[in-house]
Amino acid sequence: MLSRLIDYAGLFPPAGLGMLPAVSNYDSYLRSGYSWILGRFILPAGRLNEFEEATGRMMAADSKPWHPTHRRVRDEWGSLGVSALLGSDAEADIARIVAFNARMSNSGNGRTALVESVEVKAESPADVARLSGIIPREFPVYFETPLAGHEAESIDAIAKCGRRAKVRTGGETADKFPDAARLVEFVRLCALAGVPFKATAGLHHPIRSVHRLTYQQDSPSGLMHGFLNVFLAAAFVKAGMETRLAMELLEEQSAAALQFDSEGVVWREQPLPWPVIAAARQDFAVSFGSCSFTEPVDDLRSLGLL
Repeated sequence: MLSRLIDYAGLFPPAGLGMLPAVSNYDSYLRSGYSWILGRFILPAGRLNEFEEATGRMMAADSKPWHPTHRRVRDEWGSLGVSALLGSDAEADIARIVAFNARMSNSGNGRTALVESVEVKAESPADVARLSGIIPREFPVYFETPLAGHEAESIDAIAKCGRRAKVRTGGETADKFPDAARLVEFVRLCALAGVPFKATAGLHHPIRSVHRLTYQQDSPSGLMHGFLNVFLAAAFVKAGMETRLAMELLEEQSAAALQFDSEGVVWREQPLPWPVIAAARQDFAVSFGSCSFTEPVDDLRSLGLL
């Protein structure tokens, strides 16, 4: 359920860290006993040179041992994964990514960092087709399209290009959080089209609950989606759950309603076996971006799930 679930986006709000602190955090998470939950490092493609400099400084000063768990995982990955966000000049950003990967592949450094996937905003199906033609097929691409009533057309365009989708599940203001109906519709359309997706923003906590929207002392609070709610709902929808029940699962605010055991998970008498969850995570509900890694992990621990 949790393997490589959380992509680290410490550069982005509300954390908004500098490059070196964010890279340092990522490095420490990779060395921890929870490294198996950690996915890719998220950054704008325009900051790849800055990232390269920061990782170079970290590697040059590296004298700390790797945690055994991560050593095994890293042997499987072969590199430290990066997901790069394209800006307004997609072609220039792709050139940066290709050049960065070439340098990293030829560096001879034992701890290689490679761009493994690309993320980009697309305002329309035409944007999806145009941008898909620019991005090399070797990169999995996540298209973030607006949840504004045209999801079916956008996801259809993404499916035709053989690409992936991205959904924004929150932000620094309450209006950035889509309601359960819209989010379930996005997931349902992705499932019908066979389009894998990732989520971003607002998923710092496992269960739907009220929290401050930023880290500022005077921050307003709001009801935030839980990442367990979202990813379990996606797995249930992929397995055929009807929309009404999926919406209720997204709106579930009781951790006690989710029962995990050796067979799988049961939500209010609705069972889902581990193999079904694993299959959904493998090729459908891929990951979510979060500017905090410790917050989701600490919450899971406090619930007794880790």
